[in-house]
Amino acid sequence: MTPEEFRRAGYAMIDWIASYRESLRDLPVLAAARPGEIKAMLPASPPQESEPIEAILRDFDTIAKRGITHWQHPRFAAYFPGNSLLAGVVADLASTGLGVVGLTWAASPAVTELEEVMLDWMSQALGLPPTFSGVIQDTASTATLVALICARERTSKYALARGGLQGEGKRLTVYASAHAHSSVEKAALLADFGRDNVRAVPCDAGYAMRVDALTKMIADDIASGCVPCAVVATVGTTATTAIDPVDAIGELARKHDMWLHVDGAMAGSAMILPECRWMWAGIERADSTVINAHKWLGVPFDCSLYYVGDAEHLMRVMSTNPSYLQTDVDAEVKSLRDWGIPLGRRFRALKLWFVLREQGVGALQRRLRRDLANAKFLEEQVREAKGWHILAPVVLQTLCVRHEPPGLGGEALDRHTLGWVERANRSGEVYLTPAMLDGRWMARVSIGAPETEQEDVERLWRAMRKAAEGDV
Repeated sequence: MTPEEFRRAGYAMIDWIASYRESLRDLPVLAAARPGEIKAMLPASPPQESEPIEAILRDFDTIAKRGITHWQHPRFAAYFPGNSLLAGVVADLASTGLGVVGLTWAASPAVTELEEVMLDWMSQALGLPPTFSGVIQDTASTATLVALICARERTSKYALARGGLQGEGKRLTVYASAHAHSSVEKAALLADFGRDNVRAVPCDAGYAMRVDALTKMIADDIASGCVPCAVVATVGTTATTAIDPVDAIGELARKHDMWLHVDGAMAGSAMILPECRWMWAGIERADSTVINAHKWLGVPFDCSLYYVGDAEHLMRVMSTNPSYLQTDVDAEVKSLRDWGIPLGRRFRALKLWFVLREQGVGALQRRLRRDLANAKFLEEQVREAKGWHILAPVVLQTLCVRHEPPGLGGEALDRHTLGWVERANRSGEVYLTPAMLDGRWMARVSIGAPETEQEDVERLWRAMRKAAEGDV
C-alpha cells in the first residue's frame, strides 16, 4: 500500500467510524451472529495474492454489521462502561501509524516522557498522594499480578534472587474480598502463592469486606505458621460495585507489614469527582492501586493506570538490563521496561493525552455525574415497581436487579431471571448481563456509555419490564 492508497483507505475508514457512531441508537445492541457464523463467512485458507483494500473494507463492513456487539451504544448496560471517546480513537490511529516500540527512553523519548506527564496529570485529577508514581499497564489483571509479585518479594526479602518461593520455609498468604474480581485469584496463582494460600474474606450486608473477619483470618494464619503477605481491597467490586473499607484494611495491613493493593479498575474513575473520594479514604496507606482509564473515563482499550508508593521496589523486582538495551542516558531517564512485565510498550499515553485535552477534566466529571444521576433515576423506577427489587446498595452506576413474580422462588426464579434477560438482549433494545448474588441469579445493569441519556435509561427500563413481566 502506498501513502496515497493509505490516504484514501484511511479517509474511508474514518468516514465509516463517524457514520457508525452517528447511527448507534438505531442498531440492535447485541451482535446478531450465532456461534460459528462469522467463521463461516471467512475463507478457510489465506489469500495467495494481494487484494484491493476496497474489497477488504467491504468485507469488514459486512462482518462488523453482523458480528459486533455495540459497546458504545447508549443502551449497552452489560459488563462495565467500555468507553472509547473519538479523540482517543484518533490517538490510537496515530500510535499505530507511528509504529514505535518503547523498549528504552532512546527508542522514542516521547513514549516515556509523555507517559510520565500523563500519569502525573491523572494523579492530580484523581487526588492521589503526590508520593505515588505511575505507569500504564495493559489491563488491571496485569497490574494486580505485578502488585502481588512485588508483595511476594517484599515479604520474602527478594526470594527471586535465591530459590524463589520453593526455597522459602513458610507459606505466604493473600487476602481479598469474597466479591473481588477473579483476576485477583488468577494473579495469586500466577505469582506462585498457590490456591491453598488465597483467602476469600467474608463480606457484610452491603457486600464489602468485613475487617473483623480479615483480622481473625490473619491471626489464624499466623498461629498456624503462615506469613500474611498481601491484601487486595476493592473499590467497586465487579458484581455490585461494593466499596471495601480501604482505611481500616490499610491500618491492618501496616500492622502486619502486608502489601495493600487497591483495585479501583472501574470505580477508580469516579475519583475524579471530589464527592466520591470517600470511597477510597485511606488510599495513602496503599502500596499500589490500579484505575482502568479504558473503562468509564473513555480512553480506548487498553490503558490501565498503575500507581505505586515505592517505585524503587517495583523497579528492583521488575528490572532487566541486558547490554543491548543500555544507553548513555540511562542514569538520567525513566526506563519503563523496569515498571512491569513487558519489555516493549505501545504509545498508549497518546490516547490519554488526546482524551484529557479534548475533553478536559470538567467534561469528564460532568459525564460521570450524569451517569450517577441516571443510575439513581433507574433505581427509583425499580423500587416503585411491583415485583421488582434492588438487591445491593447503588453507590455508583451499577444496579443489581431481580424481578420476583408472586410464588416463584429457587431454581424456578433463576430460570425466570435468565429467561427474561435473554429475551431483553435478543430484542436488540438493550444488553444486560446476568450474574450470581447470594447463590441466585440476578440482572446486573451497568450504566455509562458515552451517549447514554435519561431517555435511553427509560427505554432500557421499558425493555426490561416487557421482557420480564410479559413472561408472567
